[in-house]
Amino acid sequence: MLAGLSPQIRQYLLVTGNYWAFTLTDGALRMLVVLYFHGLGYQPLEIALLFLFYEVFGVITNLVGGWLGARLGLNRTMNLGLALQVVALAMLLVPLAWLTVPWVMAAQALSGIAKDLNKMSAKSSIKLLVPSQAQGTLYKWVAVLTGSKNALKGIGFFLGGALLAGFGFQGAVAAMAVALALVWLFSILMLQRDLGKAKNKPKFSEIFSKSRAINLLSAARLFLFGARDVWFVVALPVFLASQLGWEQWRVGGFLAMWVIGYGIVQSLAPHLTGKRSGKVPDGRSAFVWAAALCLIPVLIALGLNSELDVELSLLGGLLLFGVLFAVNSSLHSYLIVSYASEDGVSLDVGFYYMANAMGRLIGTLLSGWVYQMAGLAACLWISSAFIALAALISLALPRHGTSDKVSNIS
Repeated sequence: MLAGLSPQIRQYLLVTGNYWAFTLTDGALRMLVVLYFHGLGYQPLEIALLFLFYEVFGVITNLVGGWLGARLGLNRTMNLGLALQVVALAMLLVPLAWLTVPWVMAAQALSGIAKDLNKMSAKSSIKLLVPSQAQGTLYKWVAVLTGSKNALKGIGFFLGGALLAGFGFQGAVAAMAVALALVWLFSILMLQRDLGKAKNKPKFSEIFSKSRAINLLSAARLFLFGARDVWFVVALPVFLASQLGWEQWRVGGFLAMWVIGYGIVQSLAPHLTGKRSGKVPDGRSAFVWAAALCLIPVLIALGLNSELDVELSLLGGLLLFGVLFAVNSSLHSYLIVSYASEDGVSLDVGFYYMANAMGRLIGTLLSGWVYQMAGLAACLWISSAFIALAALISLALPRHGTSDKVSNIS
């Protein structure tokens, strides 16, 4: 079946399959850690701190990983990410008495490095597999890769719970390590050599982007993802459990379904933003969609402090936030791949996802601190302010009127 496809399609399917396999284990591992340590009596904020290094090393990895991808090739950085995830999983196979907080944080740090090497490589690869004139095709492929990743991350939450129930903590981790090791071996054999390797090897000093458009988009991305995580990561699940009385399985199940739905909307984003009419997004599109999203946290916060049903206001607002946020995220993912230079594409993409990881880190830390000090409504007001900043920054992004030129690989 694969033999009848064009080389570009085959490589796209390999990159996507590689990314899917990694994402399933990433989501499952997060749920395994959360459920296992919750069972040991850890509080939500203590569990959140287990993932602190995961986010910190995401910032560092994206910055350095883009440089590595340009020098070594994206096939090598993608396979390195898979190998590191296998090692991170293997670290959790030690006797249960050794699973101390520092040890788990170290394993999560390694997993964070692996995840961002894999993601940066996958997103950068697509730029090289689509002709530069086929911007509509590029948008579609990026949206499918991004959306399917998030849908599979949600499925990974369910997988982690199912594996934990069926095989126990160590059995679940061992099964994932073996499966991912097989994917890694297949990827080494099949992925195109020197994919994304820059013709002129960049210096380490070139890891910071010199492109105004990429710097602006990176700043907008930082505030966009900070706006999500400032209330979604810690504040929301703690509120659902402590204030609404939801049981842990219900909290985890709902958030998993939210992530799956979010991923599906991301995949559909090209159709929601005008691709069928021959248009691809530009800076104006980024502003309009961010401005619409900015209103949702405000409405939820007002609903929490009104006579409206709190649960209905929160869940309804969360679903609407998920739809609009998914479109914003997918649109940004297309713009960075479109703006990036073809020679050494991973440098630009890595810098951008460094800003993404920084936004997640800031949001995660603020989520726990602000919720503890002032509650969920305060987190939502900060979220709205962050989105407003992302929208204002987007006003300075380039605008264009190019039409979609669908190539023969669409």
